Amino acid sequence: MSKNTLWTKNFIFISAVNFFFIVTYFALLVTLPTVAITHFGSTSAVAGLFTTVYIGAAIIIRPFMGPWIEAYGKRFMLIVSLVLFTTASFLYSFFDSIVLLLVIRFIHGFGFGMATTITVVVIADIVPESRKGEGMGYFILSTNLGMVIGPFIGLTILDGFGLYVLFWACAFCSLISLLFGLMAHLPEENLVKRSPGEKRAPLFEKSALRISFTGAFFGTAYASVLSFMAVFAVEKGLGAESSYFFIVYVIILLLTRPLTSKWYDQYGANTIIFPAIVSFAIGMFLLGMTTNALLFFIAAAFMGGGWGTLFPSFQTVVLQNSEPKRRPVALATFLSIFDIGISGGALLAGVLVSVISFSSLYIFYSIYIVAGLLVYYWAQKKESYI
Repeated sequence: MSKNTLWTKNFIFISAVNFFFIVTYFALLVTLPTVAITHFGSTSAVAGLFTTVYIGAAIIIRPFMGPWIEAYGKRFMLIVSLVLFTTASFLYSFFDSIVLLLVIRFIHGFGFGMATTITVVVIADIVPESRKGEGMGYFILSTNLGMVIGPFIGLTILDGFGLYVLFWACAFCSLISLLFGLMAHLPEENLVKRSPGEKRAPLFEKSALRISFTGAFFGTAYASVLSFMAVFAVEKGLGAESSYFFIVYVIILLLTRPLTSKWYDQYGANTIIFPAIVSFAIGMFLLGMTTNALLFFIAAAFMGGGWGTLFPSFQTVVLQNSEPKRRPVALATFLSIFDIGISGGALLAGVLVSVISFSSLYIFYSIYIVAGLLVYYWAQKKESYI
């Protein structure tokens, strides 16, 4: 097999692993805040905790993934993370308390933080260097597809069959993810054995900090969409259309990803990222101005071309600007800081919508995203992304 081959069995299996646990993640992410409000009678601020607690656990665990991968190997850590994620997914169905569900969310977040780190590290090793942008783009398309199908499944099942059917469906998706992980056959690797007094490498990668803070900046805005899209759509009389928002989003992704991934490899990150920021801002503004289904779906299209391109591009920048042996740490650094933006954004959005409307919130974030052009300019000037 050519060393330049992209679509290997391992690439497909790990992409499937990623897809199914992302489906689980997003199915619960977009429904649990709504469940907290409608089923448990909680405030919007408490509803935001379902995201904040989950992401907080991922942030705590990720810095340790680099040393653990060195000590125990990629395959072992992949299976451990998926077992933990799947176990937590099955626990939701057995409890009916806000406090206990938040505890499960915390445990689930550990598995999610580990799994999201190890899968990208494995893929980064599998993808040929000459096709890194293309390969990472297609892999993260599995995330984007999960981002669409997860909310669609979550909102559809919650509306038509109820909360506990939703929990069992998510547990089943998690189990499929684990099975694909078991089918992947990763090459043998040399494990790092450190002497008792040997100094350990840093848990964070300094070279990844600027682009990580940039990703977190934009993630803060996108968290408002993830956490409260369903509530916003109902408020606008678009409850039936809410699950199709992400369908439009992914259609645009499927149409643009082959081009943007190749352009990234040919012309560099800036050629892709600056236009994507503008598209993201337009999508957020149109969402804030939404009064009908057509405008709602046009907003989804601009967001698909914007945020759907930004996230994989940021991850590829991190991987390309770090040494191979430091990639697990660099990626953990990026995802940990990025998740601070997501969790903080979910909590902030919950607080803001208690004093302003959802429309005002999304219009505010469109201006915020435009300001992000300067944030990315600061990051790329320092790191010289080309």
